[in-house]
Amino acid sequence: MNIFRFVGDMTHLISIVVLLLKIYATKSCSGISLKTQELYALVFLARYLDLFTDFISVYNTVMKLVFIGSSLAIVWCMRFHQVVRRSYDNQLDTFRHYLLVGASFLLALLIHEKFTFQEIFWAFSIYLEAVAILPQLVLLQSSGNVDNLTGQYVFFLGAYRAFYILNWIYRYFTEQHFSRWISCFSGLVQTALYADFFYYYFISWKTNAKLQLPA
Repeated sequence: MNIFRFVGDMTHLISIVVLLLKIYATKSCSGISLKTQELYALVFLARYLDLFTDFISVYNTVMKLVFIGSSLAIVWCMRFHQVVRRSYDNQLDTFRHYLLVGASFLLALLIHEKFTFQEIFWAFSIYLEAVAILPQLVLLQSSGNVDNLTGQYVFFLGAYRAFYILNWIYRYFTEQHFSRWISCFSGLVQTALYADFFYYYFISWKTNAKLQLPA
């Protein structure tokens, strides 16, 4: 644990709180990609298979449960909540997310740290998380206008991974045997995908205007 990882975790937590606030306060999931949320649920379920076998710390266990529970709750709301599901627009959420799942799993079989069941699914979760935001970004570009809470959600989600890059840099210089190169590479790819969004988010903040993405 270091300050960069802690801030990254808190930023990730804030992004989830913002999304839950949007859904429960407005009873709407307009502008949110169900496919991205399903991918994140799959990411956490695959990554935390060690939840009941390996104990690291109370903090670690609580965060795992929070990420799994919140992601499943969001998917449930968008699919089954009588009011929230009516605001979901499947005409805009058209990205073929199953292709990302298949490509990530194939890559995990080819590139991994150890050929074990748990490590394969860990690598799979890392690769899938790197591209899980794509359906959300495509949806926002298709709709053009981005409401305030949705914009903040995506911003904090991108910022979380940026802090994790700083965490990996810190660990590289402070640990003798740093080996999480899969995480580093995937994190760079993931953060790069947010570059366009960050640019327009900054312009919107600077000019105090509504966030709009080019179609």
